[in-house]
This record gives sequence, structure tokens and C-alpha cells, in this order.
Amino acid sequence: MSFNLFHHTISFTKADPLGGGLDEEINAEQLEPEAITLEEGLNEGELEAYWRSVEEDIQKDPEWVHFNEE
Repeated sequence: MSFNLFHHTISFTKADPLGGGLDEEINAEQLEPEAITLEEGLNEGELEAYWRSVEEDIQKDPEWVHFNEE
């Protein structure tokens, strides 16, 4: 991109978001043993059971408020 400002031409180069070594850092982190991957299949039943148990645990809190009852 360039434009004329006070009879001088100014140009800007497109920035590389992965420049300056960021690409190499990302690749290195993806190879770490504790790297998070999204390749595992989602077990909906386990996920629903987990959040159901979380909700039941929260409802045992004496300060729990049922917003639908207010």
C-alpha cells in the first residue's frame, strides 16, 4: 500500500504475523508431550455426566440461588 503525503511517497509492507520466529515457537510447542490436541473423539455421554455432577455439586451449596424461582 502506498500513498502520497506532502509530495513524498510512503509505502508499507505487509506484516507477517508469524515472522520473527513465532512460527518456529508454535511448531516446537505442538511437539511437546503435554501439548493440547483436539484429535480425541468427544464422548458426549461422559461430558454430560461430568457437567451434571458439577451442577448437582453446586446445588448443594447453601448459598446457591435458583434464578428461575425468583
